[in-house]
Amino acid sequence: MRIRATAAALSGALAISALAVPAAQAADGSGNGAAKAQLSSSAAKIPTNAAADDSQGDTTITNVTVNGGKDIVVGTSLKKTFTVSVTATDPSGIYDGYAFLWHGTDLNSETGVDGAMTPSEDHGTCKAVNSTTSTCSVTLVADPNSNIYSNILAGRWHVYASAVGNDGDYSIKEDYRSGWVKRAAKLTTNASPEPVTKGATLTVTGALTRANWDTLTYGAYGVGSVQLQFRKAGTSSYTTVKTVTSDSRGNLKTTVKADADGYWRYVWAGTSTTSVATATSDYVDVK
Repeated sequence: MRIRATAAALSGALAISALAVPAAQAADGSGNGAAKAQLSSSAAKIPTNAAADDSQGDTTITNVTVNGGKDIVVGTSLKKTFTVSVTATDPSGIYDGYAFLWHGTDLNSETGVDGAMTPSEDHGTCKAVNSTTSTCSVTLVADPNSNIYSNILAGRWHVYASAVGNDGDYSIKEDYRSGWVKRAAKLTTNASPEPVTKGATLTVTGALTRANWDTLTYGAYGVGSVQLQFRKAGTSSYTTVKTVTSDSRGNLKTTVKADADGYWRYVWAGTSTTSVATATSDYVDVK
């Protein structure tokens, strides 16, 4: 009975409330995103009883993995479903593990949280590693039509994690580690003329855009450094030829000397708020 009561306190009691983003926080957004946050009760729901760091006994959280260690990349329409896994240990074994993501400055303040992604289930799905250790997983959803409501949410999110031992001991970490939620980027490449005379000038253009969560459209990234790469026909690897800076509208343009048949592409390394992007390569026949 004590085990179930403790698990309920840490997992089941973390039921999702109907608390939406405070109006003052939502006002920081712009355009459709701010309106969406104010009108939708699902824009940033947070668990009602999410406790601060606490522990009892010898239950220990040893690792938390978000989306398999990869960035959570969100576009303008499709939901991104991902898993958060909590690995914990206790001499008696692990009864349950739970996690969610939150964005803001203070989980224990209504005005300190402006975004949250929580599981629909009250308990994690646990798989024993051995008699003392288990990995428990929950499924979260990042949705540009609800909880990813504005560009202000791009970047670092906090990961809340808890675990309960079979003996009722527990561990709670309100900011165990970071998860990175990024605006999806797109990149294009076009090399011309095609075909081109060997030794002649080849012009390579393109554009760097990214998802705008305020308007739910893709727009110009602006000024950024993008690598132009080339792969010679018959080979398997690309070589960076030069770095090209996009203009304020995200447009790219540069010239190179055409020496051999092959594939040209632009590659964007990404930032803390915007995903990496690799353009579809453009093959050029050199005569």
